[in-house]
Amino acid sequence: MEEKELVRLAQQGDRKALTELVKNNEQTIYNFAFKICRDKERAENIMQDTFLSMIKSLSQFSGESKLSTWLYRIVANHCMMAARSQKKYTFVDVETEDSLFDDKYLSDSSRLPDMSLENSELKSLLDNAISKLAPEYRLVFLLRDVEDQSTEETAKITGLSVAAVKSRLHRARAFLRNELTEAFKR
Repeated sequence: MEEKELVRLAQQGDRKALTELVKNNEQTIYNFAFKICRDKERAENIMQDTFLSMIKSLSQFSGESKLSTWLYRIVANHCMMAARSQKKYTFVDVETEDSLFDDKYLSDSSRLPDMSLENSELKSLLDNAISKLAPEYRLVFLLRDVEDQSTEETAKITGLSVAAVKSRLHRARAFLRNELTEAFKR
């Protein structure tokens, strides 16, 4: 069944359609929440909060955008609320064993033995640099450069203007470039 039909049925109270929508989106929502907050337990909580918000507000979903865009926005809002509730903007456990840039984000050449150490070091440097980004910059960076969302979709998800998305992305990339440059100097 198409997503639009599932949404329509779920809005009418069809529990099977609602369950299908959750199943179809749970991995994407968890992955995105984890990329932002970098903590498994917090990502699971945010995923649950996202689906609770979806269930409560599904009747308000107009269908003008994709359901995934709407869900990304809910995740982003929950992550930003969680970040604000913390005293500092350090929202990432850099020591985590899970890397944002695991093998699926690297080319097949990463599997070559002589490059594995370099790739591991690069992943670690990049994860560390991303962890230093303030959540509002990290969110835009992840949506655009990791999730491959368009500038317009990122604007819809974050509730920002296209110009603000471009500005935050530029600042995030500049910050990451500076962090990586400094790391390579060491």
